[in-house]
Amino acid sequence: MGKSFWRQASGEYEVHNWSSKEKILEIVKCAGVILLFSWFFYRSVWAVLPMGGVGILLWRRDEKRKLQEDKRRLILQFGDCIRCADTAMRAGYSVENAFLAAIPDMRMMHGEDSVICRELERIRRGLVVNVTIEELFQSLGKRSGAVPVQEFAQVLAIAKRSGGSLPEMIRLSAEMIRRKVEAEEEIHTQVAAKKMEQGIMSVMPFGIGLYLEGSNPGYFQVLYHNFEGICIMSLCLAAYLGACFLSDKILGETDSVWE
Repeated sequence: MGKSFWRQASGEYEVHNWSSKEKILEIVKCAGVILLFSWFFYRSVWAVLPMGGVGILLWRRDEKRKLQEDKRRLILQFGDCIRCADTAMRAGYSVENAFLAAIPDMRMMHGEDSVICRELERIRRGLVVNVTIEELFQSLGKRSGAVPVQEFAQVLAIAKRSGGSLPEMIRLSAEMIRRKVEAEEEIHTQVAAKKMEQGIMSVMPFGIGLYLEGSNPGYFQVLYHNFEGICIMSLCLAAYLGACFLSDKILGETDSVWE
């Protein structure tokens, strides 16, 4: 029963669940980038076709960022859930009932559609069909890839097997996760400023080019609609995309603290 229950939600954290609004905004964004690149680098409507590859790369990059944000949101909400369960266990609840009792608090704190509420509801359904709570948390850790969840699942499984003091072990685990989340939030805040700088720098070449074109009409005309110009602009495009990829790679390493 446990394995079949795990398979029901496999892959959920491997693909971002785009909302209709998010999908429309992302399509508009990718289409705008394709048109901008086609005009800026080639001044040709035919360039829209090969520039579609840039749009696909942009979509995948943004999806990866949203997946990282989904995982970050899960870890933050999971920390709140652990603290609520810890309070319930101090009041005499069993570990299973403590997490079920945390559901109303999570709804108030994060909303009915929050990821932690969906996972707690999945845990509730799993308990109904006699899946153990340690299996359910192991499933969540495996599906999400979130290290704090995986570590908690291991602590819970060991405590259940050894017959240790569950309230004390969960309290210590909650404190450890709280400290980890606080440290990672501080890192995230610092990196956010660098990502803003990266965004500004990525649009600077277009701003400079548009300024020169506006102040000196025809300044770049020699670079368009001829073989030499196409080669030069293709090299410029490759250098620009390479710089963007490198900066994403460097800043992306800092997001590994959530993995």
